[in-house]
Amino acid sequence: MVFGSQVPTVVVDDLASGDFLLDVREDEEWQAGHAADALHIPMSDFVARYGELTEAAPQDGTVNVICRSGGRSAQVAMYLIQQGIDAVNVDGGMQVWEASGRPVVDEKGQPGTVI
Repeated sequence: MVFGSQVPTVVVDDLASGDFLLDVREDEEWQAGHAADALHIPMSDFVARYGELTEAAPQDGTVNVICRSGGRSAQVAMYLIQQGIDAVNVDGGMQVWEASGRPVVDEKGQPGTVI
């Protein structure tokens, strides 16, 4: 992954329901709590599982990349931009998602928490 100083960002409040969300947190973080409709590909597996994203992502849409606080997702968003994909980092990550009252579910679909 490449660190970039100019990663485009989006704030949680600007995300609409139905916007494509890619969660790059690790499995235990995902299982504790995630956005219900997000695609989960951990950053540690990302390059190997890149095809899952290209199959699931909207062809002309934006990939909104999220992690716990915004660090890992910024790295993945920069990588995607380098691959020619329209990607943005979700500012503040799942911590802000949860704090702003957005729903968080666990792996069973029950109310979850961000760890």
